[in-house]
Parts: sequence; C-alpha cells; structure tokens
Amino acid sequence: MKLQDILTEDCTSCAVPLSSKKKILEHICNIATHHIPEHSSFELLQSLLAREKMGSTGIGNGIAIPHGRLNGTNHVVAVLMTTEQPVAFDAIDNRAVDIFVALFVPEDCCKDHLSTLQSIAKLLSNKQMNKKIRKCTTNHELYELIKQAE
Repeated sequence: MKLQDILTEDCTSCAVPLSSKKKILEHICNIATHHIPEHSSFELLQSLLAREKMGSTGIGNGIAIPHGRLNGTNHVVAVLMTTEQPVAFDAIDNRAVDIFVALFVPEDCCKDHLSTLQSIAKLLSNKQMNKKIRKCTTNHELYELIKQAE
C-alpha cells in the first residue's frame, strides 16, 4: 500500500510550530483520532510510544516514520506532517527531523504494514521529493504533492 492510497487531506499538516518529540506525537494522534474513533488520542499515543521504546523511528535525513499497531480497528490511517523547524527525534543519524509520516495499523496486518513502511521509505528516499515537501507552505499543497507522487 502506498502513502498516496491512504493519506487524506485532513491528515496532512504543514509547517507545524512544535518543538518536541512528545508534542509532535501528540499532535499526530489528535489528527488521527478523527479517523479512528474507536480509540482515544491517548491510546494512539501509547501505540506510538510503545514502538519508539523499541528504537527511534527517525530513519535519517530529517525523516521519521512513527507507527503503532491497534487492536479493534480494520483500516490503516496515515498522517503526514512537517514542522517549521527540525526537532530532535533520536534519529539514527542524530539529525533533527522535520518530515513525519505516521501510520496506525490493525494489529493483525503485519505483512501489509511492512510493505506500506517500505513504500513510504522508498518515496522519502528521493531527495528531490523531500525538497519539495519542505518547500510546501499549506496543508493542501503538501497533500497534492504526495497525491501526485509516483
């Protein structure tokens, strides 16, 4: 599954003025909760934090892909967010992060989850795409950029 297939415009947030890992994860959960009403924002945050405890989802080059598994849901929700300024996120290259793609997936969809993570990592390995993402100034512009990505 590609990011373009699961991202919705209301789950796209551009140039958010947040400056801590926890605040970013909370903001992501507040956005996602509208698409996962069976779980509270707190439960979503706990799923992301559980994964972060296993190791940072900061994959390098200013990018993080926080993700969590959820019981009692049957669909994948993606949230794309950029921050005004890069934020310390314990990334593998120790660089601050300003592009976040969060995923919330059903507990029992491990194979699909891994292929979705791979497709997102592939999309974000394109340096030109990342430059375009960072230049976006509105949620709509950011959403349209991703929707039109190959």
